[in-house]
Parts: sequence; structure tokens; C-alpha cells
Amino acid sequence: MRRLEATWLDQIRRRGDGVRGVPVLVACSGGGDSVALLTFLHTVRASLDLELAVAHADHGLRPESEADAAFVRELCRCLDLDLMEARLDVTGHAQREGLGLETAARELRWAWLRTEAASLGAPLVATGHTLEDHTETVFLRLARGGGLGALTPLPARQEIRWSPLIEARRADLRAYLTQRGLPWREDATNTEDFTARNRWRKLLEGLRTEAPALDAHLWETHRQASELLDLRDAWLMETQGTRWGLDSDGLWLEGLFAEPELRRVLEAAARAAGWHREAATLRRLAAWACQRMQRRNRCEACWGGWRIRPEGSRWRVAHGSPVGADPSIGRVG
Repeated sequence: MRRLEATWLDQIRRRGDGVRGVPVLVACSGGGDSVALLTFLHTVRASLDLELAVAHADHGLRPESEADAAFVRELCRCLDLDLMEARLDVTGHAQREGLGLETAARELRWAWLRTEAASLGAPLVATGHTLEDHTETVFLRLARGGGLGALTPLPARQEIRWSPLIEARRADLRAYLTQRGLPWREDATNTEDFTARNRWRKLLEGLRTEAPALDAHLWETHRQASELLDLRDAWLMETQGTRWGLDSDGLWLEGLFAEPELRRVLEAAARAAGWHREAATLRRLAAWACQRMQRRNRCEACWGGWRIRPEGSRWRVAHGSPVGADPSIGRVG
């Protein structure tokens, strides 16, 4: 086993990706990242007891797409792996739904991948995301106001997606293929400025000149942020039903809360009920509600479309305009 293969396999085991003995559908575009992914998984399939199949989607957006598909077919023939193919009408979907091409392609691709994975009984779709992809996604989400969750955008496993090479550098993947004498396809559109990700990619190259360890540091930050989010979720689960809960009249609260605790509860309730949950609004709401709940004079009060009122030993918090939720949840009477 080559050094890089041993390193990547060790990362999978250390993270506890939980993939041993399961069928995996490998998404392969023919580019360097996905070819390295497929080659690596094929090499270590016995070590992880994996059953592999391959999926290639032709988005019909580039004149080279047919050559990309032919390349992936030949690669699968050499590896003796089954290949699923689809030609997706990205342009039509974008026009019908009013989407950008990048978003439309992602929606169609993942809808198809989920269908193919289900037909194979594969619980996972492996993707060629790298450490640089993680960094790009962090900056994209931070720029959009993603909060703490923006620091954890690409865990190795998320629902059906599995990214075994998420801690690997893009340059190492290319070096791996070169060492093995394997070709790959290049997508010239990755260097064009028509997507936000491509623009961030160029900006980040300059940052890496100043901070070569940027990607590794952000991954460590991702791990620490993930631990904090796990602690938050555990606390919410432990206290739900005893200190807070949701019912047809909205959110109920039992006892006093510190402001950060109440903000976490409000975020969880807003997510479950479909309320507007812009972070700055919930932060101000938590501060206001904490002050009201600490007053000796317990009385109903309103703030920015929200209402808080005493209800026996509890407090009731409701929102007047739930978004995408059952209208009975959070209704202000």
C-alpha cells in the first residue's frame, strides 16, 4: 500500500466514518478528485469490506462532457466496476425553477444519485471533496452569515454523502494519480469566475501564500466547532420535555434560563416550527425574553411579532407568522 493510501485509510478509521461492509456508490466526474477517490477506494475495498459501484452524470453544459463520460466508462471497465450513467437537463431545470446553473446541476445530480443509491441498496454516495473544498465552503457560508455552523460545512459523513478524502489536499490527489500513471479529465470552467466558489478559490490561493497551513487550521477549527455543536445538541435533548417543549400553542419554558441557553432553545424551536430564525433576531429576542422572565411582575408582553406570557409555572413564547409550518404552531391568540 502506498504512503498516501495508508494515510487516507488511517484518517477514515480515526474519524470513525462507519462504512465497513456497506455498498457504496462512487460519484465520478472524470476529474482528478473523483478519479483519485475511485482509484483509492478500489484499492482499499478489501480493507474496508466495501462493495463499489460508480455513477457518472452528464450535465450537458460543456462540449467535452461526452468525452468525460467515455473516459469514466473506460476507467470502470479497467476496474471491473458497474457504472450508472445519466444525462441531466440542467438548463431546462434552471429555467423552469428560476435557478442558477450551478444550483440546478446540484439539485438534479443529487436527486439522481439518491435514486441510484436506493436502487442498489447503497446507504452512501462517495464524493471527491478535499480539504480545499472544505475551506472554500467555510468562506462561502461565513460570507452569507452562516454562524457557528458555517465552520462545520463538510463533515466526512452527512446523511447519504461520504467524503473519505475530506482531509486530503488536492495536490496530493494529483500526485497520487501521477505516481500510479493514471490520467484524469480537466474541467476548464473550474477556473472561470462565473460562480462564487470559483471566485473564492482564487482569493484563497492568495491567502494560502500568506498562511500555508490555512486549510489544516480550518479543519481543526471544524473539529472543535463540531464538538461544541454536539454538546449543544446533547443539552437540548436532555432538557426537552422538562425545561422546554413545543406544542400546538407554541413554545413553553419551565424555570429561568441564561441568555445563551434560551437562544439555543429558540433556535431549536424555530427550526422545528418553521419560524423565521435569523440569528441576530433570535439573539435580541433571547435577551428581551430573559429580562421579562426575571421580573417579579409576571405579565404578557410583545416584541417584534413575538409574544411571551406566563402560564402557571411556565412561560409561553409564540410567534405570529410561522413560515412553512402548521398554522396552529406558534399562533398568537
